[in-house]
Order: sequence, then C-alpha cells, then structure tokens
Amino acid sequence: MNNPLSIPRASWRAAVARPALLLCAAAALASCQPSADEKAAPLMHRIDSLYQRQAYTETLNAIRQLRDRHPQALKSRQRALHIWQEASLRLAQADIARTDSALQATIRAYEAETRIGPKNWLRVRRDSLQVRYDALCGIVRVIHRKTKK
Repeated sequence: MNNPLSIPRASWRAAVARPALLLCAAAALASCQPSADEKAAPLMHRIDSLYQRQAYTETLNAIRQLRDRHPQALKSRQRALHIWQEASLRLAQADIARTDSALQATIRAYEAETRIGPKNWLRVRRDSLQVRYDALCGIVRVIHRKTKK
C-alpha cells in the first residue's frame, strides 16, 4: 500500500514519533523545574529571620524584593503580606511612641516658655507633631482593619 505522501513507511513512523518523544521530554524537564514558591523559599527564609530579629525596615525591603523577583510565588507572597502588615504595624507603633514623647516634651516647653519668639516656634513644632501623631494613629487603625479581614 502506498503512503499518500509518498514517504517510506519507516521514515513516516519516525517523523511522527520524534515530535511525540520531544514533547514527552519537554514535559519531563518542565516537571523537574522548581516551582515559583520553591524559588522564593530562600528569600522567604531571610524575611522570616529579619522579622524575628525585629529588623522591620529590612524586612519590608526584603518583601519588596520578593514581590519584584518572584511575582508568581503566590503562597510566599501571601505569607509575606501578613509579615508586611505586622512589620508595618510595629514600625508605626514605635514611631507613635517617639512622636508622642516629643509632643509631650514640646507641650511642656511651650507652657513654660514666656518669650514670644520661642513660644511661636514651639507652637509650630507642637502642631506639626500633633498632625504627625494623628496620621500615625490613622495608619495603625487602617492596618488593624486590614488584618481583621
């Protein structure tokens, strides 16, 4: 029986088998590749260790790197989001404490000052610190709301 393409039967079988073999080989190689989360694992380990050492600014920077380098690592990014919220909360709370201390010291200095020039300067400083304090408290409220969801 003649092949309609006039290709000898042995060559025709080889031509059909070769792409199938290549396809199987490509699938085997692709299955051996590490997943996106496996590739992100060393960076996640670094993020965890930075968070445990309370190096919150460095933790946030490492999470930014994770987002840039491994956009497909969804499980790692979900875990990193929780760490991001916690680290941001800790940083904001520490900043609130520093701002509140500076605000209280400025209020005491303002009340004790009798000269007009320095008193005006202290009023500006007090108002600025009060706005900063209010903004930081707002940030903490937003973080609390997001973590409850």
